[in-house]
Amino acid sequence: MKNYLLILLVSCTVSLLSVFIYSRIAHSSRVVWENEEGEVRYTGLVDKLFNARSTNSFQSSAPTNFIESAEIVTPAVVNIRALQESGSGIWGGGTITGSSGSGVIMTPDGYIVTNHHVVERSTDIKVTLADKREYKAKVIGSDPSTDITLLKIDEANLPFIVFGNSDSVRIGEWVLAVGNPFNLESTVTAGIISAKGRNINILGGGASIESFIQTDAAVNPGNSGGALVNTAGELIGINTAIITESGSYEGYSFAVPSNLVQKVIRDLREYGQVQRAYLGVSIQDLDSETAREIGLPNAEGVYINRIMLKGAAEDAGLKVGDVIIGLNSTRIKRLSELQEYIGRLRPGEKVYIEYWRSGKKSRIRITLKDINNSIAVARVRGDELENNLGMELRDLSEDEEKKMRIQGALVTSVRRGSIIYNTNMQPGFVISSVNGNRVSSAAEAIDAIKNAYNSLVLDGYYDGEPDLYSYRFRKGE
Repeated sequence: MKNYLLILLVSCTVSLLSVFIYSRIAHSSRVVWENEEGEVRYTGLVDKLFNARSTNSFQSSAPTNFIESAEIVTPAVVNIRALQESGSGIWGGGTITGSSGSGVIMTPDGYIVTNHHVVERSTDIKVTLADKREYKAKVIGSDPSTDITLLKIDEANLPFIVFGNSDSVRIGEWVLAVGNPFNLESTVTAGIISAKGRNINILGGGASIESFIQTDAAVNPGNSGGALVNTAGELIGINTAIITESGSYEGYSFAVPSNLVQKVIRDLREYGQVQRAYLGVSIQDLDSETAREIGLPNAEGVYINRIMLKGAAEDAGLKVGDVIIGLNSTRIKRLSELQEYIGRLRPGEKVYIEYWRSGKKSRIRITLKDINNSIAVARVRGDELENNLGMELRDLSEDEEKKMRIQGALVTSVRRGSIIYNTNMQPGFVISSVNGNRVSSAAEAIDAIKNAYNSLVLDGYYDGEPDLYSYRFRKGE
């Protein structure tokens, strides 16, 4: 009898306790909301559990407030107008054409980054700020392989944009594309990151680096060179290209990642040219069939199909058939990613390469080299002759050498009223010899000119003109 009473007592206690706990939970979990008709409704515990996911998704997918970011960025995005003279020779008379784009102020003392294709072959570059002030810009350096150019205007206390970390951006993240096209003042569009590491084969040349950030923020041709920023107003890319059949935006736009941009403009500012590092390999994306043959669990990695003689990879012991799957602590999935990471480094820097060979992973340390298999940084600026002679030089790109079938130093600008200006030399002239001695680079041309006693003869060619031109002058005049 006592056992039955004990069981009954325990059962009642548990039942009362359950009712009490449920009532407390149900009460605390009620959510009150008012619909559009003013009716008050409640959702209980079951409603809350089943709707938690949809409610959170709705909140996180709501549009971000872009006002603060736009206010930070728009004063630092400028309009760029560039004039190009085509078909001119020693007697002038060429056709003047123009292009327009955008640029981003990177420092308060007037350094501006834009696209190479916006100012390519330009003889006169004008920059208009967001407040309508206009300046003449000087080209500090240009890198066709990344489509980045660094300009400089003479001004101080300018608004500027700080660099963000393009490696940290995530697919689906909100971004703003800010440009200053056609002097319409600033244009701001919003979108999300659609993809990273995109290669769309638009830059050409074996040394080009295409690892674009893809976004669906609207970018039209006049926005080339403008800023791609995160919601904190930090630069994560320079808008460069669109995929289009109509000539205007159709849903896809592409930006050079800010981490690569930062390295390029640092080199251009310090050296006048990009200090490009190379692994010394020919590579391709890994396909699934090859991955199966070599025992890799997936097709993520970069396949080495050729090793360059005396290059960095040969020195370190890499072989044809190896698959690069990591660089330092970063996983490498595709060719464009590897090119971008190596593109941020200089000759002489060391990296750890993780690779797959004979069914197992290995790790090796490599010292990167330049295209001439040297580990030295080329400390040559292309504007060393600007003050004395009035001209600036740079190396020919690989594509220019192939097209013109010559080696030499390209004259990028001629200052009005200078010694070189009085010879009638035009920008675009390629110096192939100095006082009869052949030169194959800007560094060789600069050394030859500086070492000449006084009289100088510069021989060379213009693109598209077969005749040899000679310019004679005295350095002291």
